[in-house]
Parts: sequence; structure tokens; C-alpha cells
Amino acid sequence: MQEVPFTVDAALLMKRLRGWARELGFSQIAVADVDLSSAEPGLQAWLDAGHHGRMHYMAAHGLKRARPAELVPGTLRVLTARMDYLPRDTQPGTEPGWQAVEWAGLAQPSQAQISLYARGRDYHKVLRNRLQKLADRLAQEVGPFGHRVFTDSAPVLEVELAARSGLGWRGKHTLTLSRDAGSMFFLGEIFVDLDLPLTAPVTAHCGECSACIDICPTAAITAPYRVDARRCISYLTIEHDGPIPLELRPALGNRIYGCDDCQLACPWNKFAQPAVLADFDARPGMAGTPIAVLLAWDETEFLRRTEGSAIRRIGFARWRRNLAVAAGNALRLRDDAALRAALQRAAPGADALVAEHIAWALSAPMRPAALSSEPPSVGAFE
Repeated sequence: MQEVPFTVDAALLMKRLRGWARELGFSQIAVADVDLSSAEPGLQAWLDAGHHGRMHYMAAHGLKRARPAELVPGTLRVLTARMDYLPRDTQPGTEPGWQAVEWAGLAQPSQAQISLYARGRDYHKVLRNRLQKLADRLAQEVGPFGHRVFTDSAPVLEVELAARSGLGWRGKHTLTLSRDAGSMFFLGEIFVDLDLPLTAPVTAHCGECSACIDICPTAAITAPYRVDARRCISYLTIEHDGPIPLELRPALGNRIYGCDDCQLACPWNKFAQPAVLADFDARPGMAGTPIAVLLAWDETEFLRRTEGSAIRRIGFARWRRNLAVAAGNALRLRDDAALRAALQRAAPGADALVAEHIAWALSAPMRPAALSSEPPSVGAFE
């Protein structure tokens, strides 16, 4: 550990850091302490309940997530950063709003729905590169120092650090919420051995609102501030490598990678801000594409289309598994010859996991139900 060899006062250094961060595409930075001991009981209870599902690495890391100085010895402070990710063509305050557009997409059963954050470049790559540039710029100012950069890439309690540093507060859906930016942003951290001045946390403003809990398609938010990953559509379509549980398949609707429902329902997201970087603009095929078109991709096409994308990490088999579930859900609502044909063409050569989901999709009975295009009602917030 070392104290910052300040050639300027702490307040001026933080002002410069914020300026450099904005130049790199970050919307906000703050500084947290490393004592997260009060978060350990909640983390352990969540793990003990098995809410991490098959993310075995979370149990393996255990309480190390709440101990930054164990993860990176010598860490004294954590520089936290926020980067907004709505596509640049998003127009806040206009009608129809971006949330209404997303609800409309969910109401089109034969159209694949991909979580907004994943439609552009892999955020891990973008943030990690720019966090390192911010650390390099800080080193030019204060001299060499010990540091490591992270963004959803190590056992780090990102939301806890964000809340303690004042980037926002923990919402009832467990995501970070900001009065100025909702929750549509990525988080990143720089662990440093510098004695940077701490920034103050902000108060929570969810009030009595339960919109995120009420809207969750699978009831994965089992209580305020508690998510059972085993029921979460984001977990099921991304982290889970086995069969999608039969009882949960209908609830996936047309969601093939991730789920934004709890964020779409949140009233604070009317303040969500568009990104300043082109990296998060939607790539061709990642928004509004028919499920049948995506089922026609072979593995080579999948790898080409997802190069540099977070989607590639799930692999071709999980991609097709998810598409098969979405296709089956669409066929339950309305028979579609093109969609059935696409499933039949995808079946030959499919591994056992994908083949089972395709068979389920093709055998799914029709049912007189329809997805609602109406946005949910939301509670009042403070």
C-alpha cells in the first residue's frame, strides 16, 4: 500500500480523473473502501440457498468476493465506474420510448429478443480496455502504482462497491439504480493501492414500488433484493449449460439471450441515457430478427456474426437450444410453417441437448394465449 504522492490536492485529482473518464466514454466514477464485511452474511446466505445455480465458480470463490484486498493483495481503494449502454440512436423522452419499443418486440412471438446490452460489442472488452487506459492516465499523474482492472470478470461484488461509492443504490431487482441513469449501464472497477479519497453513497429511492418483482416472467426475484438465478431467464439462456426446465420454457417467450423485463418495468429507467460509444450500437441480426432466420445460421455463420460479441461465449449449441425454446413458444400461439420448417432443418446433426429442445418445440401444442404488448403498471417511487 502507498499513499498517493499528491502533486495536486485530492479534490483536484478526482476532478481530473472524472474528466479523463468522460473522455474514455464513462459517465461517472467514484471511490469505495475495501471493507465489505457487512455484505458477507447476505452473500453466504445466498450461496447456502443454492441461488447461484450451476455457477459453481461463485461457490468456489465464496466470501473472497467481499474481500477485495484478498483478491488483489495491497488494495486500499476501489475506483468504480459506470458506462451507459443504450444504443446511441436512443432518444430519451421521445414517444414511443425505448421501453415501449422493447415491450413491442416481446409481443412478437416469432421475432427473437436479445437483451439490449448484448446487441453490440462485448462490454467486457470495451470496459476492460478503457479502464486500463484510465489507470495508465492516473499513473502519468501520480507515478507507478499497483492496480488491476475488472468488469464482471472476477469475484467482485460490483453492485455493493457501486452502492458504497455512490454510483447508485441497489434496486429490488439487485441491479444498481441511479436517479440520473436508471440501470442501463455497465459497471467496472480498478483495484488500487492508492489512498484515494472516498466518495459518499447515495440514498435508495425504490420506495414501495415492486414493479420489477411483479413483472419477472419466472418469479426469479423471490424477495426484494434477492434473485434465485435458477429461475432467472438471463441465467437460463446464458450461464446454464443443460436443458431449460420444462416448467420454465413457456415463460421464456421469445427471449433467446438474456432478459430486460425488470429493467423495462422500472420507472427510474425513463432517465436511462444513451451510450456515447458506437460499440454498443446494435449489430445486424441482433434486433428484430425472425427466429426462423437465426435458426438458419450454421455454426460458421454464428461465429462470424458474434465475433467480438458477448453472445459468442454461450456457444452454438446453447444458442440453438434457446432458439428452439423461443420457436416452440411461438408455435404454441400460432402455427407457422416457416418456423416449423426451420426447426426441422436444424434437427439433423444436432447434439442431444439441442435435439431434445427442437423435438419439444415441434411437438408443442397450440394454445389460445397471446403475449401482451401493454407495458406493465408500475408503483410510485420516491
